[in-house]
Amino acid sequence: GLKKPQLWLTLATASIGFGGMFSVYSYITPTLAEVTGFSSGLVPMVLALWGIGMIVGNLIGGWLADRALVPAIFYIMIWNAVFLGAFSLFASSGVGTLAVLFLIGCGFALVPALQVRLMNVAGEAQTLAAALNHSAFNISNAVGASLGGLAIAGGLGWASTGLVGAGLAILGIIFFAISIGVEKRSMSNSAAI
Repeated sequence: GLKKPQLWLTLATASIGFGGMFSVYSYITPTLAEVTGFSSGLVPMVLALWGIGMIVGNLIGGWLADRALVPAIFYIMIWNAVFLGAFSLFASSGVGTLAVLFLIGCGFALVPALQVRLMNVAGEAQTLAAALNHSAFNISNAVGASLGGLAIAGGLGWASTGLVGAGLAILGIIFFAISIGVEKRSMSNSAAI
């Protein structure tokens, strides 16, 4: 179970690839106030819109995972990279910000898809893998918030968190591609024996 590289590569995909969501989310209130120009009273409604996107994403993510798991994970991570990056571009537009934050919320489709992938590669260690998955998402929260904070502290501005998020999503895609490559190589080695 825990000795399988697939398990650790899937956890790394979650830890890094999902960090972008938290890069934006951790600084959303000051970004909405300072860059978009929303009043503090509007922030809860904006976050509710993001939350609706998350609900939609969870439903879609499970549906996609049931149909074509590996392509679904790749496409969802590409989605996340695109719309996290778009956040930096549209943060000064009220309507643009609302649309992009809903679409970023939809990127939560990655959560059920990665959970299914983790269960598939965990073998006999499914219970422990499920617990480790929560740890991976907590790591992604810390990584995303830290790197987003570094970008802001480095003078790149509140909206730079979207570009940080896009970068993390791209790193997640790389980790997942490595995971799939390792899996294919081990399957072809097994078939050759």
